[in-house]
Amino acid sequence: MIFVPNENNDPRINLAIEQFLLQEMPVAEPILLFYINEPSIIIGRNQNTIEEINKDYVEAHGIHVVRRLSGGGAVYHDLGNLNFSFIMPDDGNSFRDFEKLTKPIVAALHELGVAGAQLKGRNDLVINDQKFSGNAMYATNGRMFAHGTIMFDSDIEEVVNALKVKQEKIASKGIKSIRSRVTNIKPFLPTDKQDMTTQDFRQEILLKVFGATSLDQVKTYELTETDWQKIQQISDEYYRNWDWNYGKSPEFAIDKQQRFPIGSIEVRLNVEQGYITEAKIYGDFFGLGEIQDVENALVGTKYAKEDLRGVIETIDVKKYFGNIEKDELLNLIY
Repeated sequence: MIFVPNENNDPRINLAIEQFLLQEMPVAEPILLFYINEPSIIIGRNQNTIEEINKDYVEAHGIHVVRRLSGGGAVYHDLGNLNFSFIMPDDGNSFRDFEKLTKPIVAALHELGVAGAQLKGRNDLVINDQKFSGNAMYATNGRMFAHGTIMFDSDIEEVVNALKVKQEKIASKGIKSIRSRVTNIKPFLPTDKQDMTTQDFRQEILLKVFGATSLDQVKTYELTETDWQKIQQISDEYYRNWDWNYGKSPEFAIDKQQRFPIGSIEVRLNVEQGYITEAKIYGDFFGLGEIQDVENALVGTKYAKEDLRGVIETIDVKKYFGNIEKDELLNLIY
């Protein structure tokens, strides 16, 4: 494994570094990247940004809003949050295997004395059923990354303030309950480690993942000036680009949504004279491929169940959405 040092706090740069490593760096062996972001909301690839953020609060407090490459839900980052990313070849078996790809982090936390850390549900790491880490993946051209958050000493109040909590969560859990279901790692550390900073914590996790006792034992790659030029280009094209981070979200005549074990899916359709003229699909599912492929397949289809069934039969539903059946997608759309 190779470690890439990084002291940037701008999410528009940090996500560009991750994308650069995925696209440009040889991945004969896994690469590990850490990053710590300034206050920011990181939006899942398939989400509708405006519907995930508390826009007035975000603008008033200068919080960055940046869309990532991977699927999953929106997360809040600040300087008390450590983010990790493993970049590696896509072996065809690891995508969506969160147990496998969070194991090094869980093991490192156990070594640090956080014995209760474990994977629970689809992609969360928890202590005593309180979430401290969400995880996501992205794969392209035979390569992939698995990345996640670790709430070390994050401002939990801001998680609720900055994100627009879904009405169904408010109805079923309540805002107070939502706050109580997340936690930081720091209170669970042994007493002699309670004064650690986020940077100290990052170094401890790094050493544990590499099985090292000092930084000079960690195999490292330093980004070059040429690398930084490419990273800046990626940042400008994606993470500083309004169209990428927000995009346009027009009103749609038909809006259907449902939560599945693989995540939520929302389908919005414009239908004119019985035919679909526009289609948008949002959600926090983890899919391979571009969801625009599915949207494009729906456009031009008659909004009738058997016509839609015919189109859905041509789609590899599990590739784009995860473990749902074609009939489940059909029933959602129609």
